[in-house]
Amino acid sequence: MSVVSHIAVKVPATTANLGPGFDCIGVALKLYNEFKFTTLDDQGLIIQVSGTEAEKVQTDESNLLYQAFVKLYQYIEQTPPSVKIEIKLGVPLARGLGSSATAIVGGLVAANELAGSPVSELQIMELAIALEGHPDNVVPALLGGCRLAATSRTGWEICDIPWHRHIVPVLAIPDFELSTSEARRVLPTEVSRADAIFNTAHLGLLLRGLATNREEWLKAALQDKLHQPYRQTLIPGYDAVNAAAMAAGAYGMVISGAGPTLLALAEADQAKLIATEMANAWQKQGITSIVRSLPLDTQGASIL
Repeated sequence: MSVVSHIAVKVPATTANLGPGFDCIGVALKLYNEFKFTTLDDQGLIIQVSGTEAEKVQTDESNLLYQAFVKLYQYIEQTPPSVKIEIKLGVPLARGLGSSATAIVGGLVAANELAGSPVSELQIMELAIALEGHPDNVVPALLGGCRLAATSRTGWEICDIPWHRHIVPVLAIPDFELSTSEARRVLPTEVSRADAIFNTAHLGLLLRGLATNREEWLKAALQDKLHQPYRQTLIPGYDAVNAAAMAAGAYGMVISGAGPTLLALAEADQAKLIATEMANAWQKQGITSIVRSLPLDTQGASIL
């Protein structure tokens, strides 16, 4: 095995759940965090962060990127080297766009490369899921595309979900944060059989709608009863933004991940109008947002 002394990794943002696909489906987007690792001769850790919200990122051993880096070395039973880490932020923090998943995947991939690639992609994926606690963000962040993850008797089965080229994700990213832990606290510990059946049916319909771009299927499929009705209350202006997106021609609007970013799916020729109307709706609520169409990333984590 060849050992390198520095490595740079680019990891895409993700949007997870897509309505009924709670904790099991996610999509990689063309928005990135970049991480550069350089080994040091002396013992120590240096973390430098640039980009929007850089001041919010921990620069000691509690940094999630570094923790994932160390985790891989523990997995291969080696001592992690002293490193300088340079973080270039492009994914907003605590907005439901998988920023923590980029850190977990980035740390694991970089450590594996620096160690001479002793760990397979499957093992990296399993370590990432264990660190994150659920697969919906880390799997597409690692592999790219739209991915469905399900447990099997021996581990995980990952399914690549076809995404019609005319379906565009439009993301409205507000200027306030919502932590994943807070978004999970509002969820019920049990759901009714009727709600479970509802989500099972709508997830199946969503998969067919994404593959075919069939409007009536997508409009029905994006409904959910497991998490969105509870999380909507944590997002000011949700109803107004949803109404604006639908009036502008969106198939539907969902919460991206745990929120507060809101995701509309639309035909490509409607995306610009939908973005404008979603931004205007939040502006009328006194909330500033960045609204943009983001194509799918099909590559996942990559070595630069």
